[in-house]
Amino acid sequence: MLGMAYSYGSGLAINLDEAAKWYRKEAEQGDADTQYNLGRAFLYGDGVATNRDEAVNWYRKAGEQGDAGIQYELGEVFSKGVGVATNMAEGVKWYRKTAEQGHAEAQFHLGIIYEQGQGFAQDIAEALKWYRKSAELGMAGAQWRVGFIYERGQRVPQDFAEAAKWYRKAAELGDAGAQYSLGWSYYRGQGVSQEYAEALKWYPRQKIGR
Repeated sequence: MLGMAYSYGSGLAINLDEAAKWYRKEAEQGDADTQYNLGRAFLYGDGVATNRDEAVNWYRKAGEQGDAGIQYELGEVFSKGVGVATNMAEGVKWYRKTAEQGHAEAQFHLGIIYEQGQGFAQDIAEALKWYRKSAELGMAGAQWRVGFIYERGQRVPQDFAEAAKWYRKAAELGDAGAQYSLGWSYYRGQGVSQEYAEALKWYPRQKIGR
């Protein structure tokens, strides 16, 4: 708390050197949040000299404490190369740890990685597994991707009704891609009865009949 007070000027003048000093004291006692904060300090040179190796070291220590939120952030850091070299294997490792704890966004990102073959061989079955887990937790983007896989029949039997079911779930949550797909399903009568009025409800009028 003292480190954060110095970081953000909460009742004290901002002093990043002092913040980093107190972060280190707490981090060395094993506090995961503080280890993560110290990693960021080393990454961006806040109160300490920029040192990516030290940043990664403290990030990993934080992640090993098991906090799903921190593990998700590490997945972001390594898979997207946020201040460090992109390392998809490392990113997936941390995404998987947090995904296995029921973190919907991590599950969704794993689905994207496996569907697109980012740093790995494309694996639609693995992508669908993680998309479905995320979709069942209510993540609209994952629901749309599940629907898309069923519509295309990628590694599963083509099933327009199943696709439309997932499109509707995502569309009702406001996902624009799913609204487009659901409207197009009604326009073509795929998985649902052909209903132009319902198609217009979900699908921009000017694009119908493209």
